[in-house]
Amino acid sequence: MKFFNNNLGLSMAAAVMLSTTLQADTASDIAELKNEIAQLKEQTKILTDETSNLQTGFNYTTVDNKASHSGLGAAASKVYYSKSPLSIGGYGEMYYSHTNKESGSNTSKVDVYRFVPYIGYKFTDNIILNTELEFEHGGVANDGGDAEGGEVIVEFIYLDFLINENANIRVGNMLMPMGLINERHEPTLFTTVQRPNTAKQIIPTTWHESGVMVYGDVFEGLEYKVAGVTALNPTIDSDTSWLRNARGGSFTNNDPKLAVVGRVDYRGINGLFVGASAYMDSNIDIWDAHIDYKFRGFRAYGTYAEAHRSNAQELTPSATLPSQIDAKGGYINLGYDLLSLTSSSKKMPVFVQFESVNTADKKTDGTSIDSIDTTTVGVNYFPHEQVVLKADYAMQSQGAIDQDIFSLSVGFIF
Repeated sequence: MKFFNNNLGLSMAAAVMLSTTLQADTASDIAELKNEIAQLKEQTKILTDETSNLQTGFNYTTVDNKASHSGLGAAASKVYYSKSPLSIGGYGEMYYSHTNKESGSNTSKVDVYRFVPYIGYKFTDNIILNTELEFEHGGVANDGGDAEGGEVIVEFIYLDFLINENANIRVGNMLMPMGLINERHEPTLFTTVQRPNTAKQIIPTTWHESGVMVYGDVFEGLEYKVAGVTALNPTIDSDTSWLRNARGGSFTNNDPKLAVVGRVDYRGINGLFVGASAYMDSNIDIWDAHIDYKFRGFRAYGTYAEAHRSNAQELTPSATLPSQIDAKGGYINLGYDLLSLTSSSKKMPVFVQFESVNTADKKTDGTSIDSIDTTTVGVNYFPHEQVVLKADYAMQSQGAIDQDIFSLSVGFIF
């Protein structure tokens, strides 16, 4: 009996151990199966997304703020980094301004300033279409058959033929590689509500012409661009807008003249971007030097530009007047991101900008107009790296005429 009881006890102990082992193995198997099911679900989601992208030809990707192809803004560069053949991006900005004039006549304005979609398409990895369409001031209203309001325009449309790092070819209507803002005019890239006057009147941003460009790296850190393009056409003799009114853009250009534009930029030192560019046709030459330097929360950027027109006498004929008109202007913007002093991932740069522009420093009669001198102080807040809220106060004077402009805006890229 004792022997039977011992065997029974041993059998029961073995059964309990076997049951425990089986339960442990079962729990482990269940956990492993759950893990495998979760992985399969994730893989199924990825495959579903990729299948959807292949069917639609569109990849729902966000903008990489650090990505820039050939000096373009992040949103304009999106197609070059997209895994999908079709890429859609863009930017927009809206603003409010209130102007106090010394004369006492104050004005206010609200403007849906710009909505600009970028549409790009990769025929292959080396043949890429990139386009920019612009809707300004809310678009164009139709009033009894007469267009009024803003404008709708093709701001660039070109094909890139990517060969290698040292030489690529661009054909079509393209942004002129001049200054800091003409190629990089998205609102998250400059701190003021309005683009600087230098980038409006001396380098007539946004400035785009048709032609052929070759661009690439001379070596790592040193970039170049050279293009033959349609020339400016200054048919309107204006002290203030003779360059801006001369842009050919993407409209029909009958009997166009030829111009040459070139640019060199250096990025070999961490945080430093510096360069120069030049434009020349039979009547006009423009050159600029530009810099953009970033160190931790500090940023300094600016441009100095000059322009010379030699055919002014043709527009205002007089044997006694010199046949020239010169313009010059520049700005420097100094800013510091206050939130860089904290652990916040947001950005809030405060800035001051000094600018002086004279669009007719030397007129055809040998005189000149007064320069427009502006000091602007302001703050930006980035709740997201692709969204910016701006506020600034510009104190502007031209000779004896003074005015102050307070502005608010919202801008975004996608």
